[in-house]
Amino acid sequence: MSDPKEWMADIASQHEGSYVELYEKVYAAVARGEGEVPWAEVAERHEWLREWAAEQQLDGTGKKAVVVGCGYGADAEFVASLGYETTAFDISPTAIELAKRQHPDSPVHYTVANVLEPPAEWSQAFDLVVEIVTVQALPRSLRRQVIDAIGGFVAPDGRLLVINNKQEEPFTDGDFGPWPLTRAELDSFTTSGLTEVRVQDRPSEEAPPTRRWQAEFRR
Repeated sequence: MSDPKEWMADIASQHEGSYVELYEKVYAAVARGEGEVPWAEVAERHEWLREWAAEQQLDGTGKKAVVVGCGYGADAEFVASLGYETTAFDISPTAIELAKRQHPDSPVHYTVANVLEPPAEWSQAFDLVVEIVTVQALPRSLRRQVIDAIGGFVAPDGRLLVINNKQEEPFTDGDFGPWPLTRAELDSFTTSGLTEVRVQDRPSEEAPPTRRWQAEFRR
């Protein structure tokens, strides 16, 4: 099997149409055994979520959480283990089917949804919102809308955890993502009524070396 990043780039280079169709095409190919998505199981990002949850002593009893762009559901399963009534969504129907297949007895509510067209009842409905690398996976032309939509999920007194790649200089964009976040873009989560609690600029141990934002916001 080729390198997952190269495999993904090859599919993207041949794709015509929306990003919605692209991500479904990728997960459908995975389901056929043709490859693996490069972002599926990045242990570092999952570990950062777990470290943060332990630091915050999160107890989800009687609370609701949502995991954005859940993929195979690793983060959603962890959040549910903290006691949260957890919703996890992805734009790809095949991704959701794969998540359900991997976690057949899960309490997580896995559902297909577009972050730009979420159900109305999700507005300020979640005590915890987990966003890990979904924003950077979508074109910069959609960034303002995506950030506003995700921030809009946070309930009064709720919190949002964001983990995304940091945009380094020189600022360049390729034909296909990821499109890392600038500090100004990260700060723009506050325009949806959230307050920035802490922002960390953390080094990644992945190759090639990069840096990631880990940020917490509250309403």
